[in-house]
This record gives sequence, structure tokens and C-alpha cells, in this order.
Amino acid sequence: MSFDIARTPTLHAVATGDEQQLVDDLEQRVQGAVRLAEEAPAVMEAAEAQRQAEQHLAKLQKAERALNQFAKETGEKLAAMRETALDAVIQSAANAEKLDFKASSVVATLENQMRQARHAIERLVERLLPLALWARLREESHAAITLARALEAIAQERAERVLDQLREAVGEEMVLPVDLSKGVSGALLAQAAEHKHRALQLSANADSIEKSLGR
Repeated sequence: MSFDIARTPTLHAVATGDEQQLVDDLEQRVQGAVRLAEEAPAVMEAAEAQRQAEQHLAKLQKAERALNQFAKETGEKLAAMRETALDAVIQSAANAEKLDFKASSVVATLENQMRQARHAIERLVERLLPLALWARLREESHAAITLARALEAIAQERAERVLDQLREAVGEEMVLPVDLSKGVSGALLAQAAEHKHRALQLSANADSIEKSLGR
């Protein structure tokens, strides 16, 4: 290390002069800190609640698709079967035989199933799916804000540890400004801010659904 304190009263200290190595080291430290935050009990609990809400929504969406497919296929069957069933009744009557309502009975059963399927689709679309989406948004928002708080806590802890080390190293100096925004703590705070912003957006979307449902 070589410098003239008279010409350079402000010093800039880094771990290495290799900028790429500094970047790589910073990324590794940040990734490690993020993993630590994600493994916090509160964060894991919130993530699990979000996962369950997502699974519930996915199941209801699957049910809607299945019911729509059933309604489509049944509608096509009924279109062909109604005329055939009536023809069978007419033919049996024309032959002075016992009236044949077997085909009509099958048609009536399918029509009843069709009505039930439509009622189920209506309930899914108007109530159950919006409620499930609302719950998922709430849980996702909670997970995001919980992770943000965990990241902030780790950033605070790291910053305090760095400052404690600096106090010991510069006990004879009067002032030593430290910019933590470009280090691990700063990177963690930036990520936390992004998660907070996302949490607010998700919460706003959930509020809109809640309002539309009249809750």
C-alpha cells in the first residue's frame, strides 16, 4: 500500500483491486444471506401457506376446465340424441307397440347433468375462484413482506457487525464515513424494497377482489 496522506486525505479501501472478483464475492455473499433469510422459520411458514393457497386455486381451476369440457361434450351429444330419442318415441307409437322412452330417459339424465355442471361452473366463476385468488394474493403478499423483513434484519445485523469492526480498527480517527449501500447490506435492502413493493401491489389486487365480492 502506497499513498501520500497530504495529497490523499480521503482513502477508499477495498478487499482487492480486482473489480470482477469484488462483484463475484458480493454476489456470493448476497446469495448466501438470501438463503439464510429464506430458511428463517417465519419465512418458511409464510412460503408454505402461499404454496397451499396456490395449490387450492390450481385445483379449482382444474375443476373449472373439467366441467367446461364436460358441458361442451355433453352439449354436442344432446344435440344429436334429442332428435333420435323423439324419433324412437314416434316410431314405437306408430307401430302400436309399448312407447319407447329409453332414449328419452338417457337424454333427460344428460340434461340434468348438464344443468348441474353449469351451476357448478357458475359457482366456481362467481365465488369460489375469486375467493381462492384472493386468498393466494393475501398469502403471497404476506410471504413477500415476511421475506423483506428477514432480509432487512440480516442487513442490519451485518451492518452493525461491520461498524463494530471498524470502530476497533479506527479508534484513533475522528471521522470515518462508511457507505454500506454498495455492500451486502445495501444489496439486501434493495431486494427487501422490491419484495415490499411487490407485497403492496399484491395486497392492492386482493383488496380489489375483496371489494368486488362484497366482503
